[in-house]
Amino acid sequence: MSVRKPLPHDAARLHVTGAARYVDDIPTPANCLHLAFGLSQHAAGRLNNLDVSKVRAAPDVVGVWRRKDLPSDCDCSPSNHDEPLLSGKRIEYLGQPVFLVAARSHLAARKAARLGTMDVTPRDAILTIDDALAANSHFEDGPRIWQKGNAAKAIDSAPHSLEGVLEMGGQEHFYLEGQAALAIPQENGDMVVHSSTQHPTEIQHKVAEALGLPMHAVRVETRRMGGGFGGKESQGNALAIACAVVAAATGRPAKMRYDRDDDMMITGKRHDFRIAYRVGFDDEGRLQGVDFTQYARCGWAQDLSLPVADRAMLHADNAYHLTDVRIESHRLRTNTQSATAYRGFGGPQGMLGIERVMDHVAHTLGRDPLEVRVANYYTDIDRPAAAKAKPDQDLNAPQGTGDLASRGAKGPSGSVAQAPGQTTPYGQTVEDFILHEMTEKLAKSCDYSARRAAVHAWNAENPILKRGIALTPVKFGISFTLTHLNQAGALVHVYQDGSIQLNHGGTEMGQGLFQKVAQVAASIFGVPMDMVRITATDTGKVPNTSATAASSGSDLNGMAVQAACVQIRRRMAVHLAALGQDVPDNVIFEDGAVQVGGKELSFAEAAKLCYEGRISLSATGFYKTPKVSWDRIKGQGRPFFYFAYGAACSEVVVDTLTGENRILRTDILHDCGLSLNPALDVGQIEGGFVQGAGWLTTEELVWDDKGALRTHAPSTYKIPACSDRPEVFNVALHNRRNEENTIYRSKAVGEPPFMHGISVLMALSDAVAACGVAYPALDAPATPERLLAAIRKVRDEL
Repeated sequence: MSVRKPLPHDAARLHVTGAARYVDDIPTPANCLHLAFGLSQHAAGRLNNLDVSKVRAAPDVVGVWRRKDLPSDCDCSPSNHDEPLLSGKRIEYLGQPVFLVAARSHLAARKAARLGTMDVTPRDAILTIDDALAANSHFEDGPRIWQKGNAAKAIDSAPHSLEGVLEMGGQEHFYLEGQAALAIPQENGDMVVHSSTQHPTEIQHKVAEALGLPMHAVRVETRRMGGGFGGKESQGNALAIACAVVAAATGRPAKMRYDRDDDMMITGKRHDFRIAYRVGFDDEGRLQGVDFTQYARCGWAQDLSLPVADRAMLHADNAYHLTDVRIESHRLRTNTQSATAYRGFGGPQGMLGIERVMDHVAHTLGRDPLEVRVANYYTDIDRPAAAKAKPDQDLNAPQGTGDLASRGAKGPSGSVAQAPGQTTPYGQTVEDFILHEMTEKLAKSCDYSARRAAVHAWNAENPILKRGIALTPVKFGISFTLTHLNQAGALVHVYQDGSIQLNHGGTEMGQGLFQKVAQVAASIFGVPMDMVRITATDTGKVPNTSATAASSGSDLNGMAVQAACVQIRRRMAVHLAALGQDVPDNVIFEDGAVQVGGKELSFAEAAKLCYEGRISLSATGFYKTPKVSWDRIKGQGRPFFYFAYGAACSEVVVDTLTGENRILRTDILHDCGLSLNPALDVGQIEGGFVQGAGWLTTEELVWDDKGALRTHAPSTYKIPACSDRPEVFNVALHNRRNEENTIYRSKAVGEPPFMHGISVLMALSDAVAACGVAYPALDAPATPERLLAAIRKVRDEL
């Protein structure tokens, strides 16, 4: 069986040799035009006049488009139809596209785009959270409020209470391949678009809408991306629309790619947040009540800010049972780049808020923060013995049948009886909480107690270099919170020579989705991996797909591919059984062969027999996630199919004279269910941790008082380098089956590991706390400057 094997990424050799083809590597068609945007140099104002005469006269320029020249408003928004391709009269942020240039070369287009002259009457820009609050600049009429119990009463009656404020910055995606698109006009006005996007169907929809075409007239293809991290879920719309508009107007292919500076100036980032909190607690640190107020700086257009802010609210509990809680969320409109999806999609921001609370409570009581965290965990629910099925049982059979018996004892109506469980602030029962077991296992394997004692001893003896250690948990909900997005389709062909081709709606951005899904297909047919080929994601093959986001790629597309493969395998089994005077259930597909009627055929021979018997060897598969139901206005329901869990312990050292710091060691135990591919999953965990740690330490976005992003290049924006990873880095998988019926009982792994980076910020806070007695209240990113300021603060309060 191919699943569960640590196979390398299917394109690993292509990646390291440079042979992997991205949008910019597609051979450029003859007469291809290259595009660039002319950008606003003001954050807010009215455009009185736009002079593009010098642009038109520039060498190799073929055309210039202003807002009035477009076939429609060419809206780029994934949500609210509030994001026109070009600005028109109203300037909304510094870096906003105002006009579009088409030239015979990329360099000519970029040079010409800088020759436009704009007469702008500036207005006061709303740049910060405080600016937005003062101007009452919201995307909704007021704040969204969800609550459970009576938080105010619980806090006021608790033995202890405290309050605080946490600021956390945004984050640039910094995918290695920048945004890119290529549009090729076809006969009858049709359009083929190659796009570096996580959401080909949305590109198809937005291009069709911009050109006034039905969706069947636009085909979008995505072979792979050089990274996405959420930044290519909606931000690629503008390039694809621009290319399609020019291609339709000129009858010539059109191509666009952002240079790194333009990419960072134009595109959205992770939402930066401010979280104010009040909390009441007892002598053991158990929370009695907690009140969060979350402020999200969303930028100039709505983009995906509402669901991002929703997910921050949904993860305000992280791993902790909050009996009395109030969560208030403000979605603030500012004159900055429209913040967008980023790995975790608001979850990291919400989770960081409650982790700060746990750290603050522990410091106030003088307790070990891990002790306080565990005291507030959700309660483990003992599962019936029947639920503890053998991990590998019947995995070659179609899933979803004959499986209820392994979920628990049946009630009178035939439904599975569920043990009563604790509920989240939004009303979902936590049915399978495993963090007690995981935390104990990690604490033991990383020698947490002894190392914490050693850190205290070190700090008592060393006045300059201070160490810190922290162990933090992750409980992350898996599913799109917009319920209808939890669906996927697939198309599978078995050819008469036994080779298999499949296509699905997921996109490959380096995470290994294609390899995992190919492993599913190979396992179902019992063939070696080289018999399976996944083709580029194509809206002409699988329609109406969801974005590859929300950690859903393997869950959704793996199940859709499985459904298609099982259909074909059943047809083959029925036909082969008839030929071999056997019954279909006795036909076995394994090791590249088919056993039927006491004989063994190669899979290729079996496929040929079925072809000659006029058996359909092609099938579509479809899957929709069960059980999910969500009312975002009320803040009630079951938005998640299941939770993924993990825990990380990080140890750091800080130079109190300079703020320079290092991650000395990190140990991670992560829950991938029964991993489809342990090698790929460990890679995702390692990368997710480093990216999360980068968000909270080195990656600082800085805007000046004019609204210009000053950190818009690798020289000023610092993603983690190889030397920033922990000197000792141990990652292990918690090999336990998913209790929900996912593909081969695996769990999603794209986003949950990102939050392990929180352990680094908490460890840095622990190190700073050793410099004095006051709580450090360390904001993020914890740059050397912020660390020094925090160190001085705790020393001043001695």
